[in-house]
Amino acid sequence: MKKVLITGAAGFLGSHLCDRFINEGYSVIGMDNFITGDEKNLVHLENHPNFQFINHDVTEFVSIEGDLDYILHFASPASPIDYLKIPIQTLKVGSLGTHNLLGLAKAKGARILIASTSEVYGDPLVHPQTEDYYGNVNTIGPRGVYDEAKRFQESITMAYHRFHGLETRIVRIFNTYGPRMRLNDGRVIPAFMGQALRGEDLTIFGDGSQTRSFCYVDDQVEGIYRLLLSDYAEPVNIGNPHEITIKEFAEEIIKLTGTTQKVIYQDLPINDPLQRQPDISLAKKLLGWVPKVDRSEGMKITFDYFKSLTEEELYKSEHKDFKSHIKV
Repeated sequence: MKKVLITGAAGFLGSHLCDRFINEGYSVIGMDNFITGDEKNLVHLENHPNFQFINHDVTEFVSIEGDLDYILHFASPASPIDYLKIPIQTLKVGSLGTHNLLGLAKAKGARILIASTSEVYGDPLVHPQTEDYYGNVNTIGPRGVYDEAKRFQESITMAYHRFHGLETRIVRIFNTYGPRMRLNDGRVIPAFMGQALRGEDLTIFGDGSQTRSFCYVDDQVEGIYRLLLSDYAEPVNIGNPHEITIKEFAEEIIKLTGTTQKVIYQDLPINDPLQRQPDISLAKKLLGWVPKVDRSEGMKITFDYFKSLTEEELYKSEHKDFKSHIKV
């Protein structure tokens, strides 16, 4: 039985990856320190014979007993609310954390896949975004802690690949959604759905003309799985190329939820990207991968998940005190 370490295992994507690899017959070690992850995302695996959990911060030295075949590094804040609250930890997990896990992969002879992001493209001047676009990033802006952490993560990963011959994979993840997203994480899908469920007006930042492309979590996980098992070391976009404006998306959410709230507008945050659409030609060619879940289907599943939350979870607006959990 092959063994895989998944960091950020209690997060949205990390927990779905744990499920996928267990279903594929792997022995899975999940690692998280619950800064932004939630232990309820893994409770269904608590007694599974092929799952082991380690509570650990990957910015500290990482040690795993025995053989290890694969590492998937998904430990990182992934929402503006998170990485604006914990900017130093965001930088550390992308730099020190990635360095630790690359060292572990080298020591174990394991293949490592690191989770990068479409945010490496910044507020793009090229549309749609292809993997050979270098990006338009404000290194000292409020979002720079996340963007630059991921850009450094890619650089050090390729350095280990070229210098040490390490087997590496890099996935550039575009907006992904589905069950287990945090309702209060600040991203547009949980924000709109949470507001609808609470009877609040839907808040659009800017004039709503900015675009996003939303990929359902099962499609994303399939792309990641195929990339890990491929022979390609350079970055690959995985996302849904179907682009929609935020204004149009708000109208879809109102129709889906059957709510009567109006849409209100607030100022656009600094450096918020105005366009986001992946060019997935490379993923199609290399992996034979295309997203299959229609947005209307995926959104209904996601909304049903949010509706199942308790009233306490639905109305919880304050985030945990991150600083009490971390070293800066």
